[in-house]
Amino acid sequence: MDSKAWMRPCRKPYPSDVSDEEWSLIVPYLTLRREDAGQREHSLREVFNGLRYIVKTGAPWRWMPNDLPPWEAVYQQTQCWLKARVFEAIVHDLCMLLRLAEGRQEHPTAAIMDSGTLQSTPESGTRAGYDGVKRKRGSKVHLAVNTLGHLLAWHVTAADAQDRAQVAQLAAQVQEVTGDSMEVAFVDQEYTGEQPAQDAAWPAPRSGETP
Repeated sequence: MDSKAWMRPCRKPYPSDVSDEEWSLIVPYLTLRREDAGQREHSLREVFNGLRYIVKTGAPWRWMPNDLPPWEAVYQQTQCWLKARVFEAIVHDLCMLLRLAEGRQEHPTAAIMDSGTLQSTPESGTRAGYDGVKRKRGSKVHLAVNTLGHLLAWHVTAADAQDRAQVAQLAAQVQEVTGDSMEVAFVDQEYTGEQPAQDAAWPAPRSGETP
């Protein structure tokens, strides 16, 4: 179907609009109920275009352009997608496809952990803290990626949180998404120490098991 058939009449496409190829790939993940469901007021593709606009531009929800679905509809649908963890499923499957395309196994055996501090915003709230190394007040994003740079796990803390204290959570998340395939992690000195080494021990101990 022509992509313009999904748009409101006379709407010009935004650079953030999903392409036909992208849409054909992700629509099975996003369709939580039938496209022709009686309660659906807006095209699912246009709702996703609204979300893409917010993500790409960083605009507040209430600044949604008038020729896209109302921001309330986009926000509510986004919350449904988040609760259903559809974006995690998309990332997980894409990572496997990209690894296979590189001639590698589906699941990685090595991870890289690192963090980055983001300047605080009004939305940071109580999560904001002061990073003495970066000399910034804000939030810290803790990441684990595979050796191809594909995201495996992440979480956000106050900027003053120690990196080594996040190893256990990152390790558990990585093992969950990779099916316990991880064997080694590459880190900088902020993650070193006896306790972080125990926290990152693979395979991670299951609930009720002793390390």
